[in-house]
Amino acid sequence: MLTKSKVQDFLKEIEVDDLVSNFQVMGDDVYIDMTAHSPAMHEKKKLEVAMKQAFASEFGEHINLKLKIASPELPATPVTNEIKGKQIPGIQNIIAVASGKGGVGKSTVAANLAVTLAKMGFKVGLLDADIYGPSVPTMLDTEGQKPISVEVNGRNLMKPIENYGVKMLSIGYFSGANQAVVWRGPMASKALNQMIRDADWGELDFLLIDLPPGTGDIHLSIIQEVPVTGAVIVSTPQHVALADVRKGIAMFNMESINIPVLGLIENMAYFTPEELPENKYYIFGKQGAQFMAEDLGIPVLGEIPLIQSIREAGDVGRPAALQENSIISDIYIKTAQNMIESLVERNTNLPPTEAVKITTMAGCSPKK
Repeated sequence: MLTKSKVQDFLKEIEVDDLVSNFQVMGDDVYIDMTAHSPAMHEKKKLEVAMKQAFASEFGEHINLKLKIASPELPATPVTNEIKGKQIPGIQNIIAVASGKGGVGKSTVAANLAVTLAKMGFKVGLLDADIYGPSVPTMLDTEGQKPISVEVNGRNLMKPIENYGVKMLSIGYFSGANQAVVWRGPMASKALNQMIRDADWGELDFLLIDLPPGTGDIHLSIIQEVPVTGAVIVSTPQHVALADVRKGIAMFNMESINIPVLGLIENMAYFTPEELPENKYYIFGKQGAQFMAEDLGIPVLGEIPLIQSIREAGDVGRPAALQENSIISDIYIKTAQNMIESLVERNTNLPPTEAVKITTMAGCSPKK
């Protein structure tokens, strides 16, 4: 016989007891009032589905779970959208692309997202903030180029390098190919600040910032310097990578930082051989990011396969997302659309500020 104590113990076991405000057990009927982590409708639906599956698995299909899921109360003041730094004129949205650890393909994802957004008709900038391992010049075929100085309103500014419709700045444009950047944190932060503030970015719908892996000085400098609209986390499916994802998300969720995480992108999600395009081999584990995202209450924006052409395209400086009518191009378009949808939803459900207002993308279709 189902008892209240059994239900209470189970709620603790599946770690949702902190979300439950009240519950009652009446025979085979269980009534639960709870509050979701996020006000987003799809997050509330995910919670409902997960709860029903968990109860059916634990107590049997005959149990009738009746849920009442409320949205969390929004703060009286827009703390969640607090502007950490002075807004950059002309830039509508600043998206930080981050990863908990190195080697997960974060820079490859950032480069492909940038060219995909540009293909969709948006004005896009890409800042390579990985001071110690800049890769944007190689991935976007701009190695050896140097930004020139232009005068704008009486100020001498750096003109970003442009290719494939994307404006770019990277420390790689200022250091030699074989020159190591050996700087302490303050010097690296100063260089980054100059690339942000002393550059002629012009009008941009998106400025993507390719952050270094992990957490550290560079991340704090970015957060203090510019009002970041949201963060996108890149990970691979294996456990060791996902464990570091939690740390990265925890950093963005810190009260002193408080940057919304727009979603998780699972890179190298599965392997598809060229001769068997319909086959999927889950080399690093299956749906690890999906389970992590459900647990943390954030969406999965995309699952990027492990395809040889992605690596080859990055090595020759032409991102794979530029390949017309290809599997990878379609995947990146869908991923970019999901990111924009998450951004729109985030601004709809949270108090807006000038730093996060979207004025150019009511939908996700490419501009005409």
